[in-house]
Amino acid sequence: MHGGFSLGPVNCGYIKGGTYMLQGSDPRVVTDQKRPQGAVQRIDGTWTVLGHSEARAVASNPHVFSSAVSRFLQLPNGLDGAEHWEFRTLIDRYLTRAVVAELEPTFRIIAHEVVAETEGVDKQDAVELGITFAVRAMTAWLGWPRELEPRLVEWVRSNAKASRSGDDARLAAVAADFDTIIREVVEPRLSDASITDVTASLVRDESLGRALEFEEIVSILRNWTGGDLSSMALCIGVVVQALAHNRAIQDRIRSGASDRELEAIIDEFLRIDSPFVTNRRITTCPVTLGGQQIGAGEQVNINWTSANRDERVFGDPDAFNPHNLAANLVWGTGTHECPGRDLSMAELRSFVRALVDAHLVTPDGEPERATYPLGGYISVPVRLTPR
Repeated sequence: MHGGFSLGPVNCGYIKGGTYMLQGSDPRVVTDQKRPQGAVQRIDGTWTVLGHSEARAVASNPHVFSSAVSRFLQLPNGLDGAEHWEFRTLIDRYLTRAVVAELEPTFRIIAHEVVAETEGVDKQDAVELGITFAVRAMTAWLGWPRELEPRLVEWVRSNAKASRSGDDARLAAVAADFDTIIREVVEPRLSDASITDVTASLVRDESLGRALEFEEIVSILRNWTGGDLSSMALCIGVVVQALAHNRAIQDRIRSGASDRELEAIIDEFLRIDSPFVTNRRITTCPVTLGGQQIGAGEQVNINWTSANRDERVFGDPDAFNPHNLAANLVWGTGTHECPGRDLSMAELRSFVRALVDAHLVTPDGEPERATYPLGGYISVPVRLTPR
């Protein structure tokens, strides 16, 4: 999270930590090399959790590993205990399976629209397609005006560049830009009761027994939107890159894979090559983790990329096995498991089906990898051959 907003669904996003050794590197390669030296290690002065069971232990024990790590308001990611439960309950009502089921036909229409726009241009960048789809799907979900699409597309690009740079000034600038967009959307809904959409419902939500404060509304929307846009583009890049190298799976999806089977395929692609690298916690008391003695008040980074490639659980971390679903931590675990998992998966299913139903997807050049603190790809060139 930068500037107090989330950048991805899992975890619903990465949080800046202190592992400078990883800067500029593919987090899979570095953590694969480090993991045999221990499931929990001190890297550049920060405790880093590389093992699967150790990541689960941290994420599942908020009493010892607190999420209250930032000076910025982060709802619900930065809360613990009853306060977290109150806001998480509020947010979950907007993301139920019933709500997502109503949205999925819209996502399918948008996915087919985005794929249709590639007609006549067979060489495409999957990440750019992901950005366009993510922006269009999110604005449809929240009721934001379509006119915002160019600004939001440019923001996703700027945000990715700022995240890769590690420059605090650039990160603060893109955070401020996004806050401006959110305020432009929120303010009319504070005064105009005729506006009825998801954003308006949040603005008027009093399920806590009171109206939400303006900054609380902005923080929740940062979480939903900043996370959904950046992470969806990254996820689509990873999934399309994998599909481009596996025609058999493309054929299986076309031939009638169920939603459940498709979800298992997508989740396994994301386990192998996770765009969501790390979250941080802070210890509330001394604790022993992975054989390491960690004092109170110390930062602990959960490296989800590494945990999802732990050989003790997955064997060969690069071997594709959709039966890994139960152990997959791509959406996090514990009290902060991503509330938007069903929404994100509905979007991913819609996009993947639209793409492979219309085209055979093959590689068309070398992809450009993102590097820590991001995972996934900056660019995934593919060729789309109409079927």
